[in-house]
Formats: sequence, structure tokens, C-alpha cells
Amino acid sequence: MAHNQFALLTQRRFLPFFLTQALGAFNDNVYRQAIIGLLFYLGVSPEQRTLYTNLAPALFILPYFLFSATAGQIAEKLEKHKLIRITTTMEIAIMSLAAVGFLTQNLPVLLIALFGTGLQSTLFGPVKYSILPSVLKPEELTGGNGLVEMGTSISILVGMIFGGLIFKLAGSHGPVVAASAIVALAITGNIVSRLIPRADAGEPGLKINWNPIPESVRVLRMTRRQPAVRNSVLGVSWFWFVGTVLTSQLPTYAVDNLGGAETLYIFALALFSVGTGVGSMLCERLSARTVEIGLVPLGAFGMSAFMVDLFFARSGAATVSGLEVAGFIAQPGSWRIMMDLVGIGVFAGFFVVPLFALIQNRTPKNELSRVIAGMNIQNAAFIVLAAALGVIVQKFFHWTIPQIFLALAIANAVVAIYIFTIVPEFLMRFLSWVLVRTLYRLRVSGTERIPDEGAALVVCNHVSYMDALILSASIPRPVRFVMYYKIFNIPVMSWIFRTAKAIPIAGAKENPEVMRRAFEEIEAALDDGQLVGIFPEGALTKDGEIAKFKSGVEHILDKRPVPVIPMALRGMWSSMWSRRNARAEGGRLARMRVPRRFRAHVEVVADAPVQAETVSAESLEAQVRALRGDRA
Repeated sequence: MAHNQFALLTQRRFLPFFLTQALGAFNDNVYRQAIIGLLFYLGVSPEQRTLYTNLAPALFILPYFLFSATAGQIAEKLEKHKLIRITTTMEIAIMSLAAVGFLTQNLPVLLIALFGTGLQSTLFGPVKYSILPSVLKPEELTGGNGLVEMGTSISILVGMIFGGLIFKLAGSHGPVVAASAIVALAITGNIVSRLIPRADAGEPGLKINWNPIPESVRVLRMTRRQPAVRNSVLGVSWFWFVGTVLTSQLPTYAVDNLGGAETLYIFALALFSVGTGVGSMLCERLSARTVEIGLVPLGAFGMSAFMVDLFFARSGAATVSGLEVAGFIAQPGSWRIMMDLVGIGVFAGFFVVPLFALIQNRTPKNELSRVIAGMNIQNAAFIVLAAALGVIVQKFFHWTIPQIFLALAIANAVVAIYIFTIVPEFLMRFLSWVLVRTLYRLRVSGTERIPDEGAALVVCNHVSYMDALILSASIPRPVRFVMYYKIFNIPVMSWIFRTAKAIPIAGAKENPEVMRRAFEEIEAALDDGQLVGIFPEGALTKDGEIAKFKSGVEHILDKRPVPVIPMALRGMWSSMWSRRNARAEGGRLARMRVPRRFRAHVEVVADAPVQAETVSAESLEAQVRALRGDRA
């Protein structure tokens, strides 16, 4: 049965958490926009409004610098469902204080409460993302993160609209309506949070260091232990930088460059937010339910492409003014601008969702909350930097907003190339993802049985030159594949294999030195807790049938007894990359089959891990034959 990520919204292990975090994001934005509405209602001067618009974001983000490290430790030590209930109870108290501020029309009280909402968000942040691996299966992480990002984007947008309308629609009753709304939403969030099922603590014995400075340094170091996690954290922070620059310029852009009234800014923000939600939701389908970091380069370069087009779509000032949404849509070139804003959002979703999933998948469970806390500190720094740079380039360099978008597009491409150069796995996965999805319609089942961490040996039938790439695109963890050294050295493909740290091997008679080095690398990889993949047949099938498994697998397990995961490829004999027959002459290309159809259906099936003590070459061969069945 085909999996639908929306099915998670019908299950108690996910739905209450999803609603809790969506209600929290919604309430935060209702509150902040309602304060702006109050300022207009009170008729304060433009200078006072400017003071608020600069002070409010600083008050909200300050707790991330001060308390993220402590929040990460608390999220590690406490049971996650209990901590969520604590934070939503805090929200009731904070919003009650804010309600007093609205009813008494006291701006200092509202700003104190705003600092409190930042503190509550700081405490909720680490548990928001660390709970997902506790309640979702590994193959559900991408879909779950996509739903969370979609829910957050839409909640922020709808909250801004609702909060902005309170004083316009309620008039003199605005303070009462605003106070009632934020308290009611906080209570609702707390009630829903009590339906979240039990989620154990990551490190219940952790001793909390209450000194924020050394602990902040420590959690930041924790984000840098693994290159892929370190650069995923950097990528998420860059996403916040790009989003902050873009969304902070939209109000002025909508007026000066699009000729819009105030409502046009909300429409532009809606296009970006909906695009981000759609991109987040598409990630699971495009990744075939794995943590597919190959989408990250696609997202990065797609964002840059649409931002460049946004610059060319409207690089100068508007020739009209005061346009409402309908009037703007009727203007020449408006659809191009709308598509650009949606496109930036879609590819932003492609960019950030796999990064969150990778961080959750690759970080040890007893460190994840603290790694998320370290990421939040870095995110806050990037947001502040983005806001500061936006002011500097306009005030001192006199850049127009379209020029800022163009510079951001170039900077985004440069940062993406930098990240992918440091960790080639991102780009390698992108290339393999493009190749596999272009050539095949891939269906994956059983890969959730592969252990999330620790050494294991993957064994599979060998049908084509693409087998390692297809398995890499199907298995959420990196795999060190052992492959025939002549396949390893195929031009172009060789770069992908080397980047993936594949292990070339040869027969004992053909090249004993290559074989010796291969077994040494296999043993070292297993000692390091990595996943190693082998094709025990020793060569591509010549007739579509599974050949006898060689004893090399037994030799590996004798020295390193690790769990073995039998896997099978189905439908690959129809591929142009499988061998035509044993007697074909004329080189590798001449031996390729003519495919029966373009984008053939291919399946990857995994069985449960088998303990090394019970394994033999013959038993593994029988298991793989049974998995493959009659679908050569």
C-alpha cells in the first residue's frame, strides 16, 4: 500500500504534537501583530511605532542567546511530553500577562510579555525537533518534518493576518478581543499538548550546567562533531538568514516596487509561505521516504534561480501606487513576480526539510536536544546578522530592494557551493538522486529495518552498474559499497563512487593487492560503526538470475561479526545498465541492454537484520532469492 504522509495527521503519536506547535506559532504571531494594531489604535507617533518595530524583534530573539544552552539540557533531561506541557503552561501565564497589557493599554507590560514569549519559544525549540525521531519511524522523518514546516509556515501567515485584523474589525473592543484571543489560544494549546503520548528523555541522568556561557560554547561544539551534521546546521541557519532578508524587505518592496497598498505585503508573504509549505510537503514524495539530502542542492540553486528572476522581473520602482491584490494581479508582469515568490518558497522547503531530517537522523539520541539548542543559538545570530546587513546596505550603500534580492541570490549560490564542497556527500546524493529518479520509478520497502546507527553489512543481488547508486538512494544512512574496481573506475560515475567512499575490490587472482586493501577498508569501516554494502555474487548477473554467493561474506563476518541485512533489487534486468549476455563483445557500452521501457519500475526490498553467527553464504543467497522472487 502506498504511504501517504497525511496519514500521520490521523495518529495520536503525531497529531497532538503537530497541533500544539502550530497553535504556538499561530498565537505568537497573533500577539505580535495585535501589538502593532494597538499602536495604530492608540494613535502613537511614527517614531514610537519605529521604536517598537526595532525593539520587539530584539526582545523576542534575546532569550535564544541567553537560554538556548539551558533549554537544550532541560529538553535532554526531562521526558519530552512533560516538557511540552510545561512550556504550554508557561504560555498561558505569559499570555495572561500580555492580556493585562492589552486591557490596560500598557506597552511596557506587552514588551515584557513579548520577551516571555521568546523565552517560551527558546524552551520549546529543542524539544520541537528532538521529539520527532522518538515518535516517528526513520522513513517517516522527512514527511513528518515536511508537515511541521508546512504547519509552521501557514500558522505564522494566518496568525499575522488574524492579529492584524483584530483592531480593524473590533474597533474599540480591540483590546478585549486581543486579550481574549491570545489567552484562549494558549489554553487550547495546553489542552491539546496533554494528548501527546509519552516520549522518553534523551539523557535523564544529565547534570545541568546553569552557566549559559560555557554551556553555549559546549552545545555549539556538539553541532560540529560530524561534518554532515555541522554543515546541515549551517544550512538551516543560512535558511533563516535568507528568509529574514527576504521577508523583512517584503513590506517596502510591496509598496515601492509593486505599487501596492498595505494588504499587498501580506499577499506577497502568503505566496512565499504557501510555496514553502508546498515544497516541504513535496519532500517526502521526491525522496521516496528516505532522508534525501540530494534535495538540498536542488533547493539551494532553485532558490537562487527564482531570486535572480525576481530581480529582473521588477528591478525598478513601481509606476503606480495604492494597488490592492486584485489590482496588482491585473498589472503586466505580476504573474511572473507571483511565480518567483512561490518558487523561492518551494525550493526553500526542498532545502530545509532534508537538513532537519538529517540532523535528527545522524545525531545520537542522547545529544539531539542540545544539538538543536546549539543550532538555535546559531540561527539567532544569523537572523540578527541578516537584519543588520539589510539596514547597512540600504542606508550606507543605497541598494534598492531588487538589488538586495540579486545579491542574496548570488550569496546563496556561493554558500551552497561552499557547503557542498566541504561535504561532497550532499552533491553526490544530488547527482545520484537525479540519475536514479530520471531513469527509474523507484519503490522502496523494508529499509526502516536497517539500524539507525552501528555497524552492519548489507548484501544484495547484483544486476547493473547502477545498483550501488539505487541502493544509496534507498537507504537513509551512508553506505560504503564494495564494488568491482573496473566499475568503480567508470568515467564520471567514478567521482560519485569516490565521494561516497566506495571500496574497490578485485579477484584474488586478478589483483591480490586491491583485494587485500579492500578487506582492510571493510574491517576498518565496520570497526568505525559504518554501514558496508557488498554484492556477494562478485559480478553482474549475465542472465538475470542470481548467481552463487561467494565466501567473501563469510570471511568478513568471521573477522567482524556484525548484523547482516539481506536486500534485493527487483525489475533491474529491464535496465539499460544491466549486461546483455555473457558473450557480448565491443566493450561495456556494447554489453548494455536496450531497456524495455523508459523509467522502468524498480523495487528495493530489505529484510530484517540477521545475526552473524547464523549466517552463511548459502543462507544469505536463499534469503535474497526469496526477497527478489520472480521479478528479475
